[in-house]
Amino acid sequence: MRIWHLAIPLILLSCNQFKSRQDKNFGSPKGYDLREPVRYYVRQSMQEISGIVLAPNEQHILAINDEQGRVFSIDVTANKPYPSWKFDKSGDYEDIATDGKDLMVLKSNGHLYEVINLFTDSTDAVSYKFREAGKREFESLYFDSARNSMIMVCKACEEDKGQRKTTAYSFNMATREFSDTPAYQINIDDIEKITGDKIALFKPSAALIHPIEKRLYIIAAVNRLLVITDLNGKVLEAYNLRHTTFKQPEGIAFAPNGDMYISNESADEAQANILKFKYHH
Repeated sequence: MRIWHLAIPLILLSCNQFKSRQDKNFGSPKGYDLREPVRYYVRQSMQEISGIVLAPNEQHILAINDEQGRVFSIDVTANKPYPSWKFDKSGDYEDIATDGKDLMVLKSNGHLYEVINLFTDSTDAVSYKFREAGKREFESLYFDSARNSMIMVCKACEEDKGQRKTTAYSFNMATREFSDTPAYQINIDDIEKITGDKIALFKPSAALIHPIEKRLYIIAAVNRLLVITDLNGKVLEAYNLRHTTFKQPEGIAFAPNGDMYISNESADEAQANILKFKYHH
């Protein structure tokens, strides 16, 4: 009888956990169906793919992994090694972004690298050190044309500890200088109100402004979330992401027509991939 009494709470707990997973809302933003991606699997060299930029022809994707100081050109239709160009020594590189002219790479400590002479034997980079003191980790970089700035969103910054906020900083592309003050802050409580789930820390892993909607799409691999905000970080929508589809989402890109690409690092013994979601106006 003692065993039976112990088993009842365990059974109820298991049922409650199963119910919680079943009740989780896995919706999609208007214009997308996150259940129906086109999958492109990537080669071994990109199993740690951590940032992507879609080339104008939409067949090639410029990408970085989080180990090498290289830019790779991924042809999603070809089964051959990806050409790559080394811009700096190995390190923890987390994202890549462009303003349409210059290509910038983000290191986890907030340093930026402007890649020059890409696609040549003399590829190199100009580095810009994030000057604010303190412990910070970044994984998200995107260009905001209204600010003419690259925006870096914190994954773990000491100023956000206990504040229920996630801070973003800017780097002006005209002056090549970091801002002295944050660009904006994202309110974690606003995300919780939409999802109904408790969020201790919001940890973005990729972000980009939608070319048609002009809203910011933020992917958070740790939280398994897609959060949409305005360009000042005000939370508008939030969606849970299915683990079966989004193993470890670390990169995001858009085609001019709104088609969305999300890259996943290899995880749970699954191969890294790039998912394409068609946009329906």
